[in-house]
Amino acid sequence: MAAYDCDVLVIGAGIVGLSTARALTRAAPGTRVVVLEKESGPARHQTGRNSGVIHSGIYYPPGSLKARFALQGSAEMIKFCAEHGIPHDVTGKLIVATDRGELPRLHGLVQRGRAHGLPVRELGPAQIAEYEPEVRGLAAIHVGTTGICDFAAVARQFARQAEDAGARVVYGAEVTAIGRRPGRVAVRTAAGPVYRARALVNCAGLHSDRIARLAGDAPGMRIVPFRGEYVTLAPDRAGLVRGLVYPVPDPAFPFLGVHLTRGVDGAVHIGPNAVPALAREGYDWRTVRPAELAGTLGYRGTWRLARRHWRHGAGELHRSLSHHAFTEAVRRLLPAVREEDLRPAPAGVRAQAV
Repeated sequence: MAAYDCDVLVIGAGIVGLSTARALTRAAPGTRVVVLEKESGPARHQTGRNSGVIHSGIYYPPGSLKARFALQGSAEMIKFCAEHGIPHDVTGKLIVATDRGELPRLHGLVQRGRAHGLPVRELGPAQIAEYEPEVRGLAAIHVGTTGICDFAAVARQFARQAEDAGARVVYGAEVTAIGRRPGRVAVRTAAGPVYRARALVNCAGLHSDRIARLAGDAPGMRIVPFRGEYVTLAPDRAGLVRGLVYPVPDPAFPFLGVHLTRGVDGAVHIGPNAVPALAREGYDWRTVRPAELAGTLGYRGTWRLARRHWRHGAGELHRSLSHHAFTEAVRRLLPAVREEDLRPAPAGVRAQAV
């Protein structure tokens, strides 16, 4: 036993790593768990930089893992937030068709939602106005089980529960090397300490492929970072949006499109606009890490993705660089919005596995 610092080592203190640590300590009490996190606190990247939506699962094929996890996970998340006093609300959401070409896809979502057993209501233009007076569309559906919460607060609660059960969360511990032998793993951190464990769980998010390669694995994919750029409505214009409003997604594109989200703090966020990030943690155009960018550009999967979605990508770039173009995209759903209503908001970076 003295040869090991812990039984299980978890890399990454986002919501996935911390929920993993919590689950391990609950499933097998007495298991010694250590979480290593390179930042000075939890939930600093994807967990703390998203729109805060608890998704219903309507987008995913019935019986798929994504559908099963979304359906069960959304219900568990709402219950967890209620039990621990974490800000949340079950708002429901509108998915709105603004073009006739979107109507078949909207109908497909209705069928999928009913197959999941979700409360889905079909709406015409007048009924859309009952939910969102300022939103315009040809048709929409209302999904009653979608909600919002503070995911960073959820992650902090997971950390507290894991630590109360005996786990350790070590911050400022960036992983630089991993050694493996059957039944044991050794992890060196930038600060110097080496942690030895029987097993390792990789929950490193934006850096998960790099961690896999450090451990000697060939994951067969690479994380290609996409920045999600958000704006927020000026406080005196936040009343334009009551809840959550989404466009009809294009199943050929791996993003949901620009949507409207009233968060738990009452602020209305609009986005994300999805553009390539020039670094794994590239939260603006000024942040460039040449080695990471070279890795992305030198990966053939990046170019295959670009060839497949270049038209969508060109539109996303245009909206990123033109405030007017972004406003016009928002006006498809929310005609009353003006350029001066939109204020910059913190961006996120999505770890897109390609």
